[in-house]
Amino acid sequence: MFDIGLSELMLVAVVALVVIGPERLPKVARTAGHLLGRLQRYVSDVKSDISREMQLEELKTMQKQMTDQVNSIGASVTHEMREVESSVSKAVDPASGDAAVSPAPTLEEPTEAAAPQPAPTPNAEAKAKESPRT
Repeated sequence: MFDIGLSELMLVAVVALVVIGPERLPKVARTAGHLLGRLQRYVSDVKSDISREMQLEELKTMQKQMTDQVNSIGASVTHEMREVESSVSKAVDPASGDAAVSPAPTLEEPTEAAAPQPAPTPNAEAKAKESPRT
């Protein structure tokens, strides 16, 4: 970051020793260390916040893309379902028109007029002759 070599650090230390003095130099160095540590933590926190924000933005864009894809897939499925329904209804409509012309047989019992008459038995014929008709 800064291009400071070992010789330049030694020069700063000697100037600080002369200006500050040997009695207060340890206290000033300790305070400078604490401030430098706070600065590093602050920079680290800012970096991690920025990183989280970038990841959050990426997740939001991915979520939007996924939502768009799901919506498009849903629309295509709905479109295909409507096409299938229309083709099925077209296939069923001609068959229902044919059914109106010739109805399909039902499970109902035949009516008396349409029911076949059983062949008369000899006993039934004799009883019919004996019973008077009114």
